[in-house]
Amino acid sequence: MQNDEKLPEVNIHHRPIVRWTLLFAGTVFVGIGILGIFLPLLPTTVFFLIAAWCYARSSQRLYDWLHHNRYFGKYIKNYRQGHGISLSGKIITIVILWGGILYSIFVTEMLVIRLVLVAIAIGVTIHVAVIPTHRES
Repeated sequence: MQNDEKLPEVNIHHRPIVRWTLLFAGTVFVGIGILGIFLPLLPTTVFFLIAAWCYARSSQRLYDWLHHNRYFGKYIKNYRQGHGISLSGKIITIVILWGGILYSIFVTEMLVIRLVLVAIAIGVTIHVAVIPTHRES
């Protein structure tokens, strides 16, 4: 897709208050998505998808920017095309996840919290493992 091509699902809302609210929400979701790149247990793609939905109803320019961004666009593109996550992305995700979980377990004294953290880590690891692996061509 070329940078100047308009994506068909953009339908800008006509009421200014709705448009500005969606614009603000989309920007917040982009920020949370960026945090999700670095923080374990915080998803990334879902927040970029929500931001794309908000931008599709508030700003053609920001919608295009998000889809064509060299850092964020690949999350949306790979998801929409059903390609999944790259092997390196899976490895990085799982390593950061377990690093954060093990640190949290180390600093927590409550057994119940430790067990919940391990259960969450196992669940997220399984989830990441079953997502299709995207192979760069």
